[in-house]
Amino acid sequence: MIPSLKSFESTVFLLAIILWILSEYVGAAIIPNLRRHGTKIRKQDRGSRLLLSLSTYISVIVAFYFSFHNIGLLPTWTFYPGIFLMILGIFIRQWSIRELGVFFSVQVGIQKGQKVVKKGPYKLIRHPSYTGLLLTLIGIGLALQSLVAVIIMILVFSITFGYRIHIEEKLLISELNDEYVKYMAETKRLIPYIF
Repeated sequence: MIPSLKSFESTVFLLAIILWILSEYVGAAIIPNLRRHGTKIRKQDRGSRLLLSLSTYISVIVAFYFSFHNIGLLPTWTFYPGIFLMILGIFIRQWSIRELGVFFSVQVGIQKGQKVVKKGPYKLIRHPSYTGLLLTLIGIGLALQSLVAVIIMILVFSITFGYRIHIEEKLLISELNDEYVKYMAETKRLIPYIF
């Protein structure tokens, strides 16, 4: 149990973490693989999947460490906004994955017939599944009631996902050419109308 959380809040937090983990394994890995029906992906990941997995895992462990040791404590009221952000982030990520359909993969790559998807959250931002994950991670830090945890989550995300986005966009520009360049001019990376 997290020291600053009551029994009910600990249960809510545990359920939110379980929902997040299940959504990643089922919604981001298993279902997209089944959707593709064995379609080959020409992977050009450059180690970004491993980097993202490790950095996310480590940043969550570090967030728990800061919370358990009462480092950079936030007020207790941040718990519920944190849970809300976790759930919102999971929803946005899964919605994004659903909208990409057969083109979603946890590895950077191109499939035969790949095209630019501009529906759902992709109308406003190019990487909404990453936005969803960022919201989930910030939510974890807030729910753990540690400002240092929130800062660590944002820093680790910025570095590792910045690398991933760079690789992904370079590949998409080279494969989808002007169509993707035009899409980039019409949208922001992660936050609608801002960034």
